[in-house]
Amino acid sequence: MSNATNDQNNIGPTNGTSPTQFGQSVESLAQVVDAVTTSQNDPERLNVYRLVPIAAAHDPRWDNSPYQGEVVVAARTTGDARIVAAERELDFMEVDSAPAEDVSTSNASAFRSEKLYTVIEVEHGRTDLSRGLIEGNISVNTIKPVQV
Repeated sequence: MSNATNDQNNIGPTNGTSPTQFGQSVESLAQVVDAVTTSQNDPERLNVYRLVPIAAAHDPRWDNSPYQGEVVVAARTTGDARIVAAERELDFMEVDSAPAEDVSTSNASAFRSEKLYTVIEVEHGRTDLSRGLIEGNISVNTIKPVQV
């Protein structure tokens, strides 16, 4: 139960409201600026990233996510580069299976693990690219069947 009071004699904020306004936080303003930037007709500035495997071949983490080798992607940030690469892998929703801990298997991608892959920026601010895979092969055989 709220301890805010308003005696109904004046219209306006109660003593339980903060002086902040909706959409005026730093995060909200950044989202608005980002939305305006991406909705403009100007070409999107993308960076080229190389995702390089750094874990040893015998590392047990490769048991959960198959080795994909080195790939090059066009993305907005290093984190976005990991997402772009992971999106190319097969997701459980595309086949008859279900994940153990999430609604998608994309979080289990080797590309999302900083212990398996590192991300290196190759080029910055390119406007002639579209977001996606540039170089390398990403296999869709990431989901192993339980029945043989």
